[in-house]
Amino acid sequence: MQDTLAIIKPDAVARDLAGEILAAVQAAGLRIVGLKMLRLSKAQAQGFYAVHAERPFFDSLTDYMASGPVVCVALRGEDAVARYRALMGATNPEQAEPGTLRHKYGQSLEANAVHGSDGPDTAAVELAFFFNKLEIVE
Repeated sequence: MQDTLAIIKPDAVARDLAGEILAAVQAAGLRIVGLKMLRLSKAQAQGFYAVHAERPFFDSLTDYMASGPVVCVALRGEDAVARYRALMGATNPEQAEPGTLRHKYGQSLEANAVHGSDGPDTAAVELAFFFNKLEIVE
């Protein structure tokens, strides 16, 4: 079994899509083992996305991620990282395959409804950013 992080971004939370997105995740066979809603400060968003600090979109991205509540989800399943990434679809909703979360719920490249870890090592770091060992069900 593998764990990964999913974040339902502020645009999707504001549009009351968290339940639909979580239902799609479960329907895809991924198990929710941790769940919380929170609002990131700008500094916390910068810390989470520090890997992108030199990118031109960093300031806009971190402003956006601090603009409203997010839902953080610890997922578990066989090959969970790849399976969730496939369910999310391409970063740009206009390029995402029909049926994917970003195609269905994304509004723009930045407001694309969901985030997901890009690999097992990244997933471990990202999960630890939002969850401690007591908050993930074994």
